[in-house]
Amino acid sequence: MTLEELRIAAIVPCHNEELTVATVVGDLRKALPTAEIYVYDNNSTDRTSEVAAEAGAIVRYEKRKGKGNVVRRAFADIEADVYLMIDGDDTYDASAAPRLIETLVSGPLDHVVGVRVDTNEDGSYRPGHAMGNKVFNSLTSKLFGEPVTDMLSGYRAFSRRYIKSFPANSQEFEIETELTIHAANLRVPQAEVPIGFKDRPEGSESKLRTFRDGFKILGLLAHLMLHERPLLVCGLFGLLSALVSLVLGVPVIADYLDTGQVERFPTAFLSSSLMVLAFLAAGIGMVLNAVMRATRETRRLFYLQLSA
Repeated sequence: MTLEELRIAAIVPCHNEELTVATVVGDLRKALPTAEIYVYDNNSTDRTSEVAAEAGAIVRYEKRKGKGNVVRRAFADIEADVYLMIDGDDTYDASAAPRLIETLVSGPLDHVVGVRVDTNEDGSYRPGHAMGNKVFNSLTSKLFGEPVTDMLSGYRAFSRRYIKSFPANSQEFEIETELTIHAANLRVPQAEVPIGFKDRPEGSESKLRTFRDGFKILGLLAHLMLHERPLLVCGLFGLLSALVSLVLGVPVIADYLDTGQVERFPTAFLSSSLMVLAFLAAGIGMVLNAVMRATRETRRLFYLQLSA
């Protein structure tokens, strides 16, 4: 099946991108002449929607603030064979769109990530963003067992069954993290494609706040870790509690064997309480793990009901 035979939907989330959205839409139109290009205006206070419409895009609106809310709305509303997501800030190489989609279709795959390759000599990444991205990539790869090179990339291609099985619970910039972990948990076939990345044009302002959004992403990773790997999280907590209990309790037991008396009753009480917590944590982890296993099976069965 050629690209011309596919129903391709390009989704461009935007908030105050008047300076760049026309360029993004124009470049997508050149790269994917048959695609439907949807610009989702997320409470812009400039002429983003007017400029996008003049450039030939289908303009839709999402009043709930945040990129995650835009993606959630777009994935629910749009019907297509292949979905492409790209930011409206003109930092990604829109001409690479056919390469991402061809990789997706020829696989066949369900998820293709455009891994950003800096094309500016002075560097397009802010130092905090580059360091944070590396840390999150390494952390996610180790925690979820799926190699990740650029988990925060906003340039991706998806199959229909990936989109329609994706819950989209995030509200803001954590959406890329959720997309990455959903693919890892569902174990869908996926790939990464290097694409050009450049700095925003002069006068265009980034909406990403390094520390605020970094802590939100870290919080989401912790939440998803507890939700998706409950046995590991509860097991580590139980193991730590048991070790502390033993460190505190062994001297008390030694004293009791020597004197026949419990001379440090508060320490003995704390030690026994920690050991009870350790067993409770292990039990809760096993119960949650069984629930998560059933949830994964349900997700997989729903995913398989959708056509490839």
